[in-house]
Amino acid sequence: MDLNLSPEELAFRDEVRAFIKAELPAETQRKLVLGQELSKADFVNWQNKLHAKGWAVPHWPVEHGGRNWGPMQEYIFLDEIQQAPAPPTLAFNVSMVGPVIATFGSDAQKKKFLPGTASLDIWWCQGFSEPGAGSDLAGLKTTARREGDFYVINGQKTWTTLAQYADWIFVLARTNPAAEKKQQGISFILVDMKTPGITVRPIQLLDGGHEVNEVFFDEVKVPAENLVGQENRGWDYAKFLLSNERMGIARIGISKQRIRRIKELANIERVGDAKLLEQSWFREKLATVEIELKALEITQLRVIAEARKRGPHGQADPNSSILKIKGSELQQATTELMMDVVGPFVAPFPNSLDDEDQTNEPPIGPDYAASAGPTYFNWRKVSIYGGSNEIQRNIIAKAILGF
Repeated sequence: MDLNLSPEELAFRDEVRAFIKAELPAETQRKLVLGQELSKADFVNWQNKLHAKGWAVPHWPVEHGGRNWGPMQEYIFLDEIQQAPAPPTLAFNVSMVGPVIATFGSDAQKKKFLPGTASLDIWWCQGFSEPGAGSDLAGLKTTARREGDFYVINGQKTWTTLAQYADWIFVLARTNPAAEKKQQGISFILVDMKTPGITVRPIQLLDGGHEVNEVFFDEVKVPAENLVGQENRGWDYAKFLLSNERMGIARIGISKQRIRRIKELANIERVGDAKLLEQSWFREKLATVEIELKALEITQLRVIAEARKRGPHGQADPNSSILKIKGSELQQATTELMMDVVGPFVAPFPNSLDDEDQTNEPPIGPDYAASAGPTYFNWRKVSIYGGSNEIQRNIIAKAILGF
């Protein structure tokens, strides 16, 4: 397998780099480098720029704004965005509900939702996980009963990322409680967040951030025309969605950018009279992560080569589960290396010894140290979402090893 980029691919990479350099706001990039939280405006502004360029939804069907890129172009684009670093496009729109509507939605739904979904004029959130139904998503208990031209939804969703910004939510709800298997009798429904009966309650994180929420549905009436595809077929659409979510979930570009940043800062921080980057124990840990990251990148390119053979409508490659497992482990490893770099500066500094609540205190030390701790703890989640690593190992055992 030739791992070198073709002249056309190199030209495309240069085009992506030039676009990012010209269009990415410096303040947005600064926030990402320092690990600070982006505002809604940061996401919307950047996705609008990508949309104007025609790059917001390149993997969608061409008639809905897609670019008909091959898997290598998609990889190059994503890698450059992550390495810049630039904000990702909103996954709920671009990789999740958009492809579902484009593939299974009615013509009216495509006309109503896809343009705004691509441009981020509509901000979506994901109504899947529930208390007691996370990795075991098929155990969900939220119900949608049909009453004339409406569905009436009752239940609760949790860990709903950025629901505080959302205009719409795509919901998995049980429409046939009597179905023989728990994967059956589930439907995929689009719900306006302004509908009476919806309550969004923030989940306050340990670092004081507000990223996730609980969403409650109390007799929420939704037009039946907002059902995507067929009633009781929502599990099929959810599997399709999750396969799209796992595309690029290895986030190799993010790990590359973090490694560069770690080297830069380790060349500043000192241990005694020497720079941290000169310490043999640290160099060994850093080299181990770099070697594993390069091996993962080569594996990703092999998966891309196979995707080329299968064509755009080929069956999903179970090897993507390997990428997800190792990619998430390396993302976590980079946060551990950053903790090594900042050392005691990662700790919050209490205003007084009498303070009972010492969260959200000002950091001690340089600005780049403030986010190391919160990022380390927050990124424990990457081995869980998108299908936990335990589930990915089961997929590998069955689909690749034949157990």
